[in-house]
Amino acid sequence: MPAKPQKSALLIAGPTASGKSALALKLARERNGVIINADSMQVYRELRILTARPTAEEEATVPHRLFGHVSGADSYSVAHWLADATREINACWQEGRLPILCGGTGLYFRALEQGLAELPSIPGEIRERWRNANHNLHDELARRDSEMAARLKPGDRQRIARALEVVEATGRSLSQWQKEGQSASILQGVTVECLFLDVGRDELYARAERRFDQMINAGALEEVRVLPPLPLSSPLLKAIGVRELQTHLRGEIPLELAVTDAKTATRRYIKRQLTWWRPKLAHWTRYDAVHS
Repeated sequence: MPAKPQKSALLIAGPTASGKSALALKLARERNGVIINADSMQVYRELRILTARPTAEEEATVPHRLFGHVSGADSYSVAHWLADATREINACWQEGRLPILCGGTGLYFRALEQGLAELPSIPGEIRERWRNANHNLHDELARRDSEMAARLKPGDRQRIARALEVVEATGRSLSQWQKEGQSASILQGVTVECLFLDVGRDELYARAERRFDQMINAGALEEVRVLPPLPLSSPLLKAIGVRELQTHLRGEIPLELAVTDAKTATRRYIKRQLTWWRPKLAHWTRYDAVHS
């Protein structure tokens, strides 16, 4: 019997305005690919323009999955996305196509590559005790779970408290739970190509500002105007430009100031993205979209 073809996947990540969507579209055409969204804002159907979702024309060119498939009123977690992405990746392989995961949400890519540990529920009293503790938690973790202590910085109290509550409640290190989640990752044993869009920060800022102007010209203000009532906890309200344009629509600031505020928020977001990704790029290929 002929050997089954090796499964493969392509991951395309990078900060906002780095050119991920254009590259994904190009490679999907060349490699018989399906573009699967890995951006936490582009899952919501109410905002196509402000979240820079692919246009209807682009979506008609090659198959796109998990774009605009969630209501802004609904809760949508990393676990929800991973389940949806896993289904779509398997569908690609069954059809003999290349799954191309494209987006800027680092937590989505981490879950895809490492899996999600299915931790048992932690009793409330244990969780509260560690999260409210005021002594040296890193020393405490070193005594109880030296492996996790070696991985976490002493000042990272939130993650240290999480590791402590897990080891106390389950008797096992959080690292053991995480390894089990990783072993269940859909990408285990798969040939994976990882491309990170490498664009200079000043160029990113300039691109992002030009793109926001284009969004305004394309109807972003009207897109925000017709948003349905959403709970204040809705992640959709965190999309850059929503709050700024809503402030203008309430008559509190002129449009020019709203645009300036949104551009400033975009710069801050790019800084956070680059900071998050910087220590995680060892196995990613830096891709120069300008000169490639």
